[in-house]
Order: sequence, then structure tokens, then C-alpha cells
Amino acid sequence: MTDAVPPRPGTPRRLIGGHVRDALLRLPARLQPAKVRHRQEWAIGVTTGPHLHALQPNGAEALAITTAEIDDVPADIVADPFLICSGGRRLLFFEVLNRRSGRGEIGLAEHTGAGRWRYRGRVLVEPFHLSYPHVFHHEGCWYLVPETAEVEQVRLYRAVTFPDRWEYVTTLLEGGYFHDATPFRHQGRWWMFVETSSAFDTLRLYVADALTGPWREHPASPVVAGDASRARPAGPVVVDESGPIRFSQDCLGDYGRRVDAWRIVELTPDAYVEEPLGPVLTASGVGWNATGMHHVCPVRRPDGTWEAAVDGRGPGRPRIPTATMNVRPIRSGRSRGAGS
Repeated sequence: MTDAVPPRPGTPRRLIGGHVRDALLRLPARLQPAKVRHRQEWAIGVTTGPHLHALQPNGAEALAITTAEIDDVPADIVADPFLICSGGRRLLFFEVLNRRSGRGEIGLAEHTGAGRWRYRGRVLVEPFHLSYPHVFHHEGCWYLVPETAEVEQVRLYRAVTFPDRWEYVTTLLEGGYFHDATPFRHQGRWWMFVETSSAFDTLRLYVADALTGPWREHPASPVVAGDASRARPAGPVVVDESGPIRFSQDCLGDYGRRVDAWRIVELTPDAYVEEPLGPVLTASGVGWNATGMHHVCPVRRPDGTWEAAVDGRGPGRPRIPTATMNVRPIRSGRSRGAGS
């Protein structure tokens, strides 16, 4: 487990609009207002399919991790799973919402080889909320970029001992509420999507020559503005035969209803163009993903088919409309230099 690195001095703790809503949903149940005092039934599944549009889970068969498996802290939610297949191991990194602290922490599960996933404990805990643990490999090292919007930063961690010990490396962006930062490498450069609005309707794009920065905002950014149906990231960017594909949450009217795919048809230092590919995941109407799905992490298998970690919302969670509060855009933030 990584030693906590304190946030920079004077970090504001402002929570407005969607951030207030997120904070209410993270409170221990006894402290939640009556209208949100229900168990938050998010769970994690693993599914397979011949292509990216054939990953809808097949009922309870796909269910992999629920809050019942979390045995080191009382958990209200498990969500945002990232699937890693490496060295013959299949690993899941995901958010564990700790009921005691009201904060998200990063958990780890491993496939046992007997058709089951075994929870291995929390691998990253900080004195602020963590979620969306984007894990990836680069130049012989494993890296992790979790969401750390509470401290107005995008932070980079590196594995000391993979997969369960991580150290803080540097801050990539600071000075804004950055949701679900999604870095990826393409055509010799690093790119990063991040949602920056309390209404979940603004997607910004950043570019850098090196992972540690400096990062600069792309000239076409924001690449989505004023559209909560497609702005917030919903998993890592993947590449198939025709190029990179990004995934988005549909948060229009209700948080995390559906996951859509978007093909990136032009990505240069000066231009960005994408086109819709349609829904990838939707609520099933029954069971653990009855009322919503908001994340997908697909991994291509050697035979060309896909395996994906997904999450779903069951019937126990209240509907929290995204338009229940007055919201406003939030500044885009600034980059930290390499190694800072």
C-alpha cells in the first residue's frame, strides 16, 4: 500500500453541483439525506464477446465482485474496474467505497483459475477520494492514474511491486476538478481525456511528448462541450483494426445510464474528430445491472475476441438526476512540468 502523499497546501475543498451529488453518495448511510439514503448497489462483472459491441453481460453469470467480497473494510460500492491480463494473471483494479471514511480507495482482485475472482485487498489509500484506477504498462513499468478530483489534481503513480505496492511519481495536471483522467499513447505522443465540469458535460483533451509531461491542452479542446450524454470517460481508450476508440458515460438526466463508443478518426497536435459507434452497454432491467452501466475496460485476447470488465447498478440505488442542482463549468487547470 502506498504511503499517503499530502495534497498541496491550500487546496480548496469546494464541492459544487455534481461534486455535491458525488459527495452525498459517498457519505456513510446514516449521514445521507433521506432522499439518497439507500444502499448503493454497484457491482463488477467480467464478460466476453467477439467484438466490442457484443459485450453486454449475460445476467448473473458475468458477476465477478460485489461489496460482499470486500473483507478488509465495510464497503458501500465497488465500481470502475480496470482489467489487466499479464504474465498469465488476470487482475481487476477498482474503486472500493469505504463506508467508514466515506472515501474511495483502490482495491485489487485476481482470477483464481477456477472461474472465480478473489479479493486481495486495498492497494492504494490516500486521505482523499480515489476512483477510476487507470492502470497501464509503459517502458517496463506499471503506472496508475486514479481520479483525484477532490484535491484538484491528476496524479501519476508507479508500481514498486506490481500489483499491490504503488508510489506517487508526479502531478500531471492541477487546479481543476478532473474526472476520470484517461491517458493513452498513440502515434508517438501521449494524449489524455479528462472531464472537467460539475455537470459532467465537458470533455477536455491534453497532449504531451512524455508521460510525465509537461501536458498542454489541445487546440480543439474541449472536444465535447455542453453534452452530458457523451462527455465523461467510461474506461480506457482501446485500439482495433481501424484505430482508437474512446468510451463515454451517458449522464444525461441520470448518472451512469449507458456506455457509448466513439471512433477517433483524426488525432493530431492540431485537430480532433470522432464519430459515433453507438451503445456498448445498457441497463438490463433485472439483477445487478438493472438500472445502469457506466464503465467498460476491454482487453483483446490472442484469438481476436474481447474480454471486458464492466460495472452495473442494481435496483437498490436511487435515481440522482444530473440536473438537480445549479451547476457551472470549472476551469480546465494547468500542467505540472516533467518530474515536478
